[in-house]
Amino acid sequence: MRYKQGALMTGYVTILIKGDRPELFFQKCMRQGILVWNIKKTADDACIGSVRLHDVKELKTIKRKTNHKLTFIDKKGCPFLIKRFTKKRQLMLGLVISVMLIIFLSNIIWEVQITGVPTEVEEKISKQLDEYGVHSGAWIFTLDEPTAIQDQLIKDVPELLWVGVEQKGTTFYLEGVEKSVVEEKESTGPQHLVATKKGVIKNMYVSEGLPRVAVNDYVEPGDVLVSGIINEENEDSEEGEEDKERQLDLVAADGDITATTWYEVSVNVPLGGDYEMLSGNQEKKYYISLGNLRFPIWGLGNPDYEDIHRETNETPIHFLKWQLPVTFIDTTLSEKLYHSVERTKEEAINTGIMQAKNELQLQLGPESQIISEKVLHETTERGKVKLNLYISVEENIAKAEPIEPLSQGD
Repeated sequence: MRYKQGALMTGYVTILIKGDRPELFFQKCMRQGILVWNIKKTADDACIGSVRLHDVKELKTIKRKTNHKLTFIDKKGCPFLIKRFTKKRQLMLGLVISVMLIIFLSNIIWEVQITGVPTEVEEKISKQLDEYGVHSGAWIFTLDEPTAIQDQLIKDVPELLWVGVEQKGTTFYLEGVEKSVVEEKESTGPQHLVATKKGVIKNMYVSEGLPRVAVNDYVEPGDVLVSGIINEENEDSEEGEEDKERQLDLVAADGDITATTWYEVSVNVPLGGDYEMLSGNQEKKYYISLGNLRFPIWGLGNPDYEDIHRETNETPIHFLKWQLPVTFIDTTLSEKLYHSVERTKEEAINTGIMQAKNELQLQLGPESQIISEKVLHETTERGKVKLNLYISVEENIAKAEPIEPLSQGD
């Protein structure tokens, strides 16, 4: 039946042949290469059959050479369907405009719903969404991806701990979670402040407890910096035996102990390399995609850039609540430039020092301060400069450590 399926696209007709031995007419047709199917003899002098539309001209030529009478009794296929519709142009035009209007209305934002956050935070989110272009009446194709909107909202609205953005049809759903202020837990009991790293004490501020070290003292990890026992036993005291029976006063030691610490860091810096960057010149192209086919609707031709970086976003087109197998594609073509860099040994060393300090600062956090650095060793191998650095830092090294309950024997 494959030939019949193809005939539906190109069109076919059903004919009635009347005359003496009408089946002979179809035999002549087939000898001329005309495909005939569904042949039925309806009477002794009548026979029907179907032929393709583009064979009708040849069919009439054969008919003139015979005494048979040819009558077209049916016609089917796309050509006849299109011809039938074109006779009703106004109706077709109205239908096409209606479909286009529905598609247009199905691809704009009608409502933005925000849930999960207090009113004041909701107002801030609405203001930010307006700045992003996310509002009722916005064209969906002009909006960023929901994940990009989520990331931008987290940055621009500090009160948000998490936000989820989802687009369903013509509605934009946004669910947020507000940051909750976690109250500092009260001390669960007496505690010491101990050192977490080795270093030399630089500054001390003790708000509670008994200091056990002083400025310029060298400490090791685990050393008690501030004791939570404020009436500790003095072994040199003559009243030592009496003091042992005295009940100890325990507090939660608290304070900031800043020490000078040091780190050894290794870093490799190439003397040369290539990198790429965007010049800022870019052009936009827009397409309608159907399956593997793309139809350009704006931005024909390619820019005169030698190297191009392409960034493509695809947005499905909806018809009411249904997603059509058609997507709107916008592509940004950015000019890409390649650069080569050559460093002297001195420049590589300076770059390596800066790189090591930045990496260490990220590791320690903003409260720590790098105060000095020194190159311990440097070598140059295979186009790279390898550095071993000694970096000094000022940072808080105190950590709370609970005081274990003392038994009577202690």
